[in-house]
Amino acid sequence: MSRIVWNGAISFSLIHIPVSLHSATRSNTLDLDLLDRRDFSPVGYQKINRNTGKPVEWEEIVKGFEYEKEKYVALSDEDFRLANVEATRTIEIMGFVDPTEVAPTYFETPYYLAAGKRGEKVYTLFREVLTQSSLMAIGMVVIRTRQYVCALFPMGSTLVLNTLRYAVEILAPEAHAPVIPAGKAGQLSKQDLGMALKLVKDMRQPWDPTSYRDTYRDDLMKRIEQKIEAGETRALTPGSRPSDQPAGAQVLDLTSLLKRSLESRGQGAATTRAHRATASRRRNSRTSNARRPTAR
Repeated sequence: MSRIVWNGAISFSLIHIPVSLHSATRSNTLDLDLLDRRDFSPVGYQKINRNTGKPVEWEEIVKGFEYEKEKYVALSDEDFRLANVEATRTIEIMGFVDPTEVAPTYFETPYYLAAGKRGEKVYTLFREVLTQSSLMAIGMVVIRTRQYVCALFPMGSTLVLNTLRYAVEILAPEAHAPVIPAGKAGQLSKQDLGMALKLVKDMRQPWDPTSYRDTYRDDLMKRIEQKIEAGETRALTPGSRPSDQPAGAQVLDLTSLLKRSLESRGQGAATTRAHRATASRRRNSRTSNARRPTAR
């Protein structure tokens, strides 16, 4: 079981459900160190006192709020807890919503909620209520030094808590991404739209998260192993020259691309059907041979 991030209770009207919060994710990135390119010595991180220029040990560092220019008030872990004792100990359920009403951009970090001692029955009750109502609980919780909006929903026999971003943290797409009004991107033909919809339908598949993996990480590890085998453990790789032509600069025929995409999907499907038919004939042949009486 992963380490406990937080201990407390779900506060659901007059009901309290003792729970503990556990990390639901782990990092799968390569652990790369920063090096001095001259001698490959590791480059460390240091906290420097701006007045003395000397390093400060971690145990000597405190959090502080600058209430006036260069004037601070220090805050300890106890100060964060005493600011609102109840908020730091409970997940306050504010209401219940249809999960489809919450846009994916709001979801941030998932955690697992484990039932606390003597809380198994009420934990199960709350989980079953969410399952049978098909609703998601929305609450408020303080984790470490910050208060979050959070969503609670069942995943199998476990409850998941997913922290949510506040509305002010979500940037308006029209202000930060190019907006293409309908009809301004070149009139779409019914033929193009029909082929694109068929292509999407052909590529539809059940969601299986285990079928996806970080292949780039694997490729990068192969590159690292190649450099080790070649003895390139000190030399830096020269940077590749940037292309003179930006990506996407070539104007492509959309209709032609859609046709080729559908044809390639059709050929792949035909090949798959042929393999299945051959396998079926072999199985039938083996079955008939097995049933044929042996000559005596």
